[in-house]
Amino acid sequence: MNYTINSTKPVIIGIDHGYGNIKTAHTCFKTGVTAYNKEPTFKSDLLIYEDRYYIIGDEHKEFTADKMTDQDYYILTLAAIARELNSRGLTSADVFLAVGLPLTWVSEQKDSFKAYLLRSKEVSFSFRGKSYRVTFAGAAVFPQGFSAVADRLREFKGVNMLCDIGNGTMNIMYINNGRPIPNKCFTEKFGTHQCMLAAREKLMQKFGVTVDDAVIEEVLRYGGADIGKQYLEVIREAATEYAGGIMRRLREHEYNPELMKLYVVGGGSCLIRNFAEYDPSRVTINSDICATAKGYELLAQRNLGGTV
Repeated sequence: MNYTINSTKPVIIGIDHGYGNIKTAHTCFKTGVTAYNKEPTFKSDLLIYEDRYYIIGDEHKEFTADKMTDQDYYILTLAAIARELNSRGLTSADVFLAVGLPLTWVSEQKDSFKAYLLRSKEVSFSFRGKSYRVTFAGAAVFPQGFSAVADRLREFKGVNMLCDIGNGTMNIMYINNGRPIPNKCFTEKFGTHQCMLAAREKLMQKFGVTVDDAVIEEVLRYGGADIGKQYLEVIREAATEYAGGIMRRLREHEYNPELMKLYVVGGGSCLIRNFAEYDPSRVTINSDICATAKGYELLAQRNLGGTV
């Protein structure tokens, strides 16, 4: 095999292991893995590892509080590494992983998640017909949400609430005068998948139809889609109810728009933008779905003292 090698220093690769999508600093793809013992017919996103075949991104992975229960997130990590190395013109490199977990799970799960990702010092695999060889130089695990704003903490004057809305969970953190408050961090199972389920149920109850998830996702992300008005109205109704549920949960954690500012990140931020009632002067919405992965890389760079 011929490899394009980075011979100078390890490459820091930030990976946001979401329940709906895997995000890196430059890419985003669905959190789906389908395994085969023989090479499948359709193989546009085929990963081959240890003589097994994996189609990446066909569908979303079901929510689980423990991402280490099977091999799926490891396989998805290899696909994410391949995508990032490919963007750098590399097929062989020493890689330092910068990853994260929900705010209140970091302390309990970080060591086991790190061991899960670093199970092998070296790994060889192929993705999209290209061979890769990776040597792991280490890994660091950071809190989700907070990482997305790590480069702009100076902007957080006074009392602020950070809300990170993912597919499976919603993470909440207070940041006061640029300092995170450790005892005011919360994780709730109220991600955008709950909105998807609600929209499906409403469509089935009212019309007896099943609408493709891609159509519902388009409405949630952009506020509309090329479908019949009656179906669009039902999906928008479900999204508005879900957005209201988010704001209600924030209030349960003492959110008061007159006393603090709200900063929203994550894939679900589009639901707040499109369907919630809020004061734009008091709420900031960061729509960069890759912001958390970029933050992981920044924090890893700082923690390693600029050595990688």
